[in-house]
Amino acid sequence: MEVREEPAGLLQAPPDVNARNCPSRVILEHVTSRWGVLVLAALIDGTLRFSELRRTVGGVSEKMLAQTLQTLERDGFVHREAHPVIPPRVEYSLTPLGKEAADQVWALARWSEDRTGQVIAARRTYDEARA
Repeated sequence: MEVREEPAGLLQAPPDVNARNCPSRVILEHVTSRWGVLVLAALIDGTLRFSELRRTVGGVSEKMLAQTLQTLERDGFVHREAHPVIPPRVEYSLTPLGKEAADQVWALARWSEDRTGQVIAARRTYDEARA
């Protein structure tokens, strides 16, 4: 196992998503949360304002959208640009890192859409076998 030296002189093992305290788990949680996936996917095609994102991501509350955007911005996936106009205009777009993440989760989202019928049939079979 490779060991890296961090700037503070501390030795740290490389990221391992299966390790209990690995920071990659938190990143994975952020990009694969229901709202994280949908926000990243919505921004794949370009910049959107908050209200446009809220309309695009059906069912998300204003509070959850704001929290999700803030988390994704903090992680470096989303760029927030506030324009100094009245009324205020804020736009959101993907960073290069965000585009990479969005491409990955969008593929999974599309796969989920494509396999919905099979999953519903499997659930029905499972439930009938247990009834």
